[in-house]
Amino acid sequence: MRIAALIFAVSTLAAQTPENAADFKVMAGTRILLRLTNAVNTKHTAAGDKLYLQTAAPVFIGKRLVIPVGSYVNGTVVESTRAGRVKGKSGLNLRFESLILPNGTKRDFISRAGSVDTKGNVDRAEGRIEGESNKGGDAKTIGQTTSAGAGVGSLGGAISGHTGAGLGIGAAAGAVAGLVGILASRGPDVILPAGTTMELVLDRDLAYTAEELRPAVQ
Repeated sequence: MRIAALIFAVSTLAAQTPENAADFKVMAGTRILLRLTNAVNTKHTAAGDKLYLQTAAPVFIGKRLVIPVGSYVNGTVVESTRAGRVKGKSGLNLRFESLILPNGTKRDFISRAGSVDTKGNVDRAEGRIEGESNKGGDAKTIGQTTSAGAGVGSLGGAISGHTGAGLGIGAAAGAVAGLVGILASRGPDVILPAGTTMELVLDRDLAYTAEELRPAVQ
């Protein structure tokens, strides 16, 4: 009886050991650093286009490597919106859908971007990447065209003997030209070149057995 009890106790202990229970779990909410392998931007990318990325940092559970650098992540562009001509910012919404380890083990999920190494803002709740505002650029455009118009107006006014009037008319014409230029142009696009780093935020646990984590046989 004692021998049988000892065998049972050892078997139970082994079953609780991660290597034997084969349960290595990357918890929901974990952030995984990724590197984009194909360029994405609001000018040329459309909703439904595919994303291809690779992990840029390893994920360990204890001392066990679970997700190596270079694991593949696939996803889809959910939204690609250009900035409006008068108002509104450009925006990209990315959805990460699967992770494939170098040995071929695959897990499916639906996750969002937690942060992106780019200009603009990331909505952490929705994962939407929003482009920058161009208010500063608009003001600069109007200022430049106003200044240029004033210069031309003052020159014309000097020739006609009415420098002050020419200056005012030129400045007004320049401001109008600048405003027309702004109305005809869009705000900045969101541009994510290949190599851009971003974080994936897991929406669910990813559980692996020890066998699933074994390196592929060369």
